[in-house]
Amino acid sequence: MSLKTVNTVLATVCALFVLYLGLSFILAPEASTQGVGLPTWPVGNGDGFLIMKGTREFSMGLVIGTLLLTGHRRALGWVLLMEAVAPFGDMINVLAHHGPLAAAFGIHGLTAAVRAARAPAGGPADRPRRGPPAPAPAAPPA
Repeated sequence: MSLKTVNTVLATVCALFVLYLGLSFILAPEASTQGVGLPTWPVGNGDGFLIMKGTREFSMGLVIGTLLLTGHRRALGWVLLMEAVAPFGDMINVLAHHGPLAAAFGIHGLTAAVRAARAPAGGPADRPRRGPPAPAPAAPPA
């Protein structure tokens, strides 16, 4: 299996997971909050913030999917790298609110690392290697 195929599969899995995560926060914010590592449900009507998180996640999944489907692999690599900031910020948020270390590092930290590691998939890893120029095609017989 080629590196490009592996990278395509991983980017597709990433896009589908982020879309799923976003929809779960939009459709069932209270049920979804248990998995993010924050220790308590927000006081008052905090589900609006969780729906906002879901909308952010869903839009990131759409961006990844759109770049993947349109073949903009270099842009996809840069977007994956930049989108690694969001789960890194989530990890810092969980740590700042005394959430479980396993959730902070195991969920958010790992997600940030995977996104950042997959970033080269759309960049240099998918570009053809530079080498000697290809020979010119032979002229057709006259």
